[in-house]
Amino acid sequence: MSHHSSHHSSHHSSHNYQEPEPAGGIVPAIARLPRRTVFKWFVAVAAALQLGDTQVFGAEPIPSVPPLIPPITAKGYGSDPQLNKFYTPGDAWPLTLSKAQRAAAIALADVILPADDLGPAASQVRVIDFVDEWVSAPYPGQLNDRAIILPGLDWLDAEATKRFGALFAALKPEQHKALCDDICFEAKAKEELKAGAKFFSKFRSLASAAYYATPDGWKAIGYVGNVPSLTYDGPPPEVLAKLGVVQTVK
Repeated sequence: MSHHSSHHSSHHSSHNYQEPEPAGGIVPAIARLPRRTVFKWFVAVAAALQLGDTQVFGAEPIPSVPPLIPPITAKGYGSDPQLNKFYTPGDAWPLTLSKAQRAAAIALADVILPADDLGPAASQVRVIDFVDEWVSAPYPGQLNDRAIILPGLDWLDAEATKRFGALFAALKPEQHKALCDDICFEAKAKEELKAGAKFFSKFRSLASAAYYATPDGWKAIGYVGNVPSLTYDGPPPEVLAKLGVVQTVK
């Protein structure tokens, strides 16, 4: 099954994510992204998730988060962000996924959105960079998601270790599928897996929204976008006939 027609797939194997971990356990992305791209991602995902707070960038950060989750102390973009700046992820605020959380997130995103004939895997379009930025942002909507995603990634590794004796990123495709099958539908999950299913649902929404906000994601769903045309021939005659309209301008 492909990610374009189902909630998860098992035909994509995990990668080797041996990144050097800097002091503090925070793992930055290596490549550089234009700030405008990150803003487009944030706006697209905020719209897709229908967040109640429309002031994603201008809202006041809230410092409180549940216990055991590292607090966010960054101030955010402010009301006048610089859109044309190229930056290393983490410039606006520290990225806070640990090496283990990042590896689990990459593997899970590729289970949900694997490479197939319709498009590349989530890891190839850097969905993890967006997720890390999102859950590290100091705004109400993102902090709410942070309280689900960070413990959820830890739970995923713990559950994988409990079942298969390895972290989630190191599991075989059939093991990924077995675990995800149990949490991919929150309403059908067993009581002891409800928290994991809630996390999976939130992560799937974030990863999918980020994926389909990329050019590769547009192609996967057949979205063409604005395509320049050398000529304009006016409305098709069959459309005009159906509307009972006569074109008078040539």
